[in-house]
Amino acid sequence: MDGIEFGRAVRAAQSVDPTALPDLVAGLSAQLGAADVVLYLVDFAQVTLEPLPDRSPHAEIRSSELVASSIAGRSFLAQQPVTEPTSGGVRVWVPIAEGSNRTGVLAMTVTDASEGVLEGCADLGLFAGYLIAVHDRSTDLYNLHRRRRSITLSASMQWDLLPPLVVKSPAIEIAGLIEPAYDVGGDCFDYSINGATADIALFDPVGHDIRSALLAGLVMGAYRHQRREGKTLTEIHETLDDAISDQYDDMSFVTGQLARLELSTGTLQWTNAGHPAPLLLRDGKATDVLSCPPTMPWGLGRPLSRPERRPPTVATQSLQPGDEVLFFTDGAIEVRNPDRRELGRDELAALFSRHLSDERQPEQTVRHLARAVLEYSQDGLSDDSSFVLLHWT
Repeated sequence: MDGIEFGRAVRAAQSVDPTALPDLVAGLSAQLGAADVVLYLVDFAQVTLEPLPDRSPHAEIRSSELVASSIAGRSFLAQQPVTEPTSGGVRVWVPIAEGSNRTGVLAMTVTDASEGVLEGCADLGLFAGYLIAVHDRSTDLYNLHRRRRSITLSASMQWDLLPPLVVKSPAIEIAGLIEPAYDVGGDCFDYSINGATADIALFDPVGHDIRSALLAGLVMGAYRHQRREGKTLTEIHETLDDAISDQYDDMSFVTGQLARLELSTGTLQWTNAGHPAPLLLRDGKATDVLSCPPTMPWGLGRPLSRPERRPPTVATQSLQPGDEVLFFTDGAIEVRNPDRRELGRDELAALFSRHLSDERQPEQTVRHLARAVLEYSQDGLSDDSSFVLLHWT
């Protein structure tokens, strides 16, 4: 960091009260000659940037900022520093991120916006992101400040299951999002980059309540356990069916897909448990539906009269560099407008192509898709709508 002794900052962070993070960051920013420091965290719906408590006497710089139309939002979306001259110097906004996962924005006023100072501000934003990630497990402060309104119990349970909304490596970028963010009742997803492969899973438990959230917790736990045991897609698929069948003696079930991508070759394999097929985007257009003969949904695949069942088909697709694959739940295509007309797969594919043609990052694409689905419904979603987008670079 320019002007900040990084080793001392790390040592100070080890003993700081998690709720005192704004004070720690403000103290470090003073070494850059900065003042009026505000940390903003993006809300669960990725619509606003919510300020953490700060010591600034200026209330006008502590208000919520819209991601889509504010200077703070511009820094958040572009993941770059943004500056604006003020009467007291230069106001600087830099992204707060933990790795590739976007957390929020750090704002401060400096008297000298030289290249070295801006670089120090950007480094401080990254440092704040890692501190938030570390302390998020020991305080509710950050979670509470991401809430624009009350969140349902089932939605709170769902968010605790999710991975970071963005993960990136030199070979792959993955982004996910769920709606309605404050009232989701079942949908969940997971992904993990594991050396030579990347694993993706999307789940849609039946219903939209606590029962669905409990089903999601079971299927997510079983999936992660089997994946970490090094199991094949077929073995994981069958274990999920067993996990639900063993715990529920009713018609509880989960639809979804499991996928595994060989990062060096672009070979994508996936299984399908009664779920809408994903879309392939190539050269800026949604060109294909990646079909795979489905099994029964997990929980319904093991016949009651005999122990045998039909093993899942593992489909294969060879991706080309730059290809993107969109996984989604049925809520994304079954949403209806006020005239009761379904959005449908074709229109979703058109939206997908439209937003990808703008050369947005995957996390921007899923955000715009989610907004488009919400705008189509106008009256709100009657079912969860989730997206997972992978980009093989």
